[in-house]
Amino acid sequence: MDSHSVNDTDPHAPLRGVEPLPANIDSIQPGGGVCLSCELAWGRCRRWYLRRFRPAYVARLRSTRQGVGGTYPHDILDPRDLKFHRNLGDLHWPAAADPFAWRERLPIARVGWAEILLLGGGLALVAGALAAVCWPLALVPAAAALFVVYFFRHPPRRVPEAAGLVLAPADGRVFAIREVEHDEFVGGPAVVIDIFLSVFNVHLNRVPMGCRVLGLTYRPGKFLNALRPRAAQENEALEVRLETTSPPIRGLRVRQIAGAIARRIVCWVRPGEHLPAGGPFGMIKLGSRTEITFPREPGLALQVRCGDRVRAGTTILARYAGDAAPSAVAGRAVGSESGAAGAAAPGGPRPGTER
Repeated sequence: MDSHSVNDTDPHAPLRGVEPLPANIDSIQPGGGVCLSCELAWGRCRRWYLRRFRPAYVARLRSTRQGVGGTYPHDILDPRDLKFHRNLGDLHWPAAADPFAWRERLPIARVGWAEILLLGGGLALVAGALAAVCWPLALVPAAAALFVVYFFRHPPRRVPEAAGLVLAPADGRVFAIREVEHDEFVGGPAVVIDIFLSVFNVHLNRVPMGCRVLGLTYRPGKFLNALRPRAAQENEALEVRLETTSPPIRGLRVRQIAGAIARRIVCWVRPGEHLPAGGPFGMIKLGSRTEITFPREPGLALQVRCGDRVRAGTTILARYAGDAAPSAVAGRAVGSESGAAGAAAPGGPRPGTER
């Protein structure tokens, strides 16, 4: 069977096979960047230090490491070595054996620490120097340093758990909703929703439904304004192809699209990996666009309209009525003439906090 064809005989069977990781995705940030290069250089120094001065530590971490291996560009001595290359293999440490597991609980995205230290730290030094001369001059660089930290915030989210929900993959504003008669990956009619992220939005991307990753495609490109129609076809982009893990099996596509300011796309998942609904899978650094494509089926009801503000992993974009409980609140049916969407449908939130 072709890897992009639909299985019409058994709606509960997996539709597609897992694709290999493309050669041009050699890290979770395939577009590279100065901050990434600096952090990788620091990693080389750190590994030299650990081998030379802390061999007992290296041996202990190696004994607790799990997984078969991968195509990593360097030795994996401790969990920090997986930060930018976790998508190249399956090596990992269980939480109880990971001395850096606490970092995942911080409200700051780990993939932004280099930018915070280099950009935010540099601005803070400039502010300090200006404050010594004339303190009002320090206000602008100090505010900019604080904004760098604010941009990389990682707030917890309460994820709706009801069946048949398509969750927003990004924070921002819905600026386009369109229907296509045939999407090659979906294998039939589909709905495409575009979300624009301003520099003030949380920029972490989240999984729209419980899925496994089938494949990824990275396309180098331009950095046009993300609101321009040509941006979807010409800008740097990374597409994640997903397949739901609960029947009925559906294919979905999420595309991270760079913008005029955002020039670094981050995606840390790998083909074959299973992802929970609402779980973070990537980030676009500084203003951008995220596009989601999902099947258009009878009973599908949109819950948003153009101009709505959405939150990744929390806002319900659409609901498959056949999957949900009979009492679920319906929104605007896809293809209807009403042109208006209902309010975001309620879903049973998972216990937790939200900021």
